[in-house]
Amino acid sequence: MKSSSFTDWMAIWQYRGWLAQLLWPLSLVFRLVVWLRRKAYLAGFFRSFRLPVPVVVVGNIFIGGTGKTPLTIWLVEALRRAGFCPGVVSRGYGSKGGEPKEVLLDTLPASSGDEPLLIRLNAACPVVVGCRRVDAARFLLERHPEVDVIVSDDGLQHYALQRDVEIVLFDGRGAGNGWMLPAGPLREPLTRRGDFTVVNSMNYPAPGNPIYAPDIFLMQLEGDEAEQLIDRSRRMRLTDLSEKARHGALRIAAVAGIGNPARFFTMLRTAHLNGAAFPLPDHFDYATNPFSEIDADVILITEKDAVKCARIEAIAKDTRIWVVPVKAQLDHGLEEKIVEKCRGYGVA
Repeated sequence: MKSSSFTDWMAIWQYRGWLAQLLWPLSLVFRLVVWLRRKAYLAGFFRSFRLPVPVVVVGNIFIGGTGKTPLTIWLVEALRRAGFCPGVVSRGYGSKGGEPKEVLLDTLPASSGDEPLLIRLNAACPVVVGCRRVDAARFLLERHPEVDVIVSDDGLQHYALQRDVEIVLFDGRGAGNGWMLPAGPLREPLTRRGDFTVVNSMNYPAPGNPIYAPDIFLMQLEGDEAEQLIDRSRRMRLTDLSEKARHGALRIAAVAGIGNPARFFTMLRTAHLNGAAFPLPDHFDYATNPFSEIDADVILITEKDAVKCARIEAIAKDTRIWVVPVKAQLDHGLEEKIVEKCRGYGVA
């Protein structure tokens, strides 16, 4: 089982080695294009649209997965606790078609994308995917007029949709080598600021190029149980799994097809689950069955992988596969500040 070459690039982008330095002039061109595009929106050369409700964008400038989905779910729950009725819009990576469509409980991941379906299943709020987030947001408000705040899953660089709150998310890799594509992992320069910066890491600051922002809020993804894929009501504590593995009663492996598989494997190692780790490309479609090659009694996977695996009969019936749900834990102060900004929407 092999991961994509994207993993190799991630390793290159952590340092300013010879290849990164060779690509650095191209990153200057990319930086100029990004700067001109943003200025064009600010100057009104490209149209942007304001919605009749506040918009909160959860995004990143570090390419790939940094934990936006669990942060989006946490944000929906936080807004609901404050009395709002939130809805979510997303591009829906891998979804079919570009027109807006609502994600329902029985929607197939191939139709909506795996992350929007995971949000719909966990956040219990309206979710709409579409190529253009402005159209997706309008479609959501037409279908659900009760929605009074919209959370955009990703879309930090989608300037056509005006926003009231921007949350910029990093993970334990920090800013990598601090350079923009293709010499580094950044889609926008580090000087690009949002309203709030969140770092998804148990160990911060990261070595190399740390992140500098006025306020940095730490996020941790916590999970203490595993649920059997074939029967999610059957649960086992990670501590019990670890104890059985330590005594040789279980052989454990872990599989992750997410943007940063190492983050999932590190969480399991922290729980003393030290089996073989098999990283897969982000958004892996499971057209082939990687589990058939693994010699283990228990195979731990992420919820993002589970939404696809549960709909593939040959995989769903594999009783060795257990899902590890995680929840985002953040400083309560961030919740208060976001809610305050949303309540101040439209106030002169």
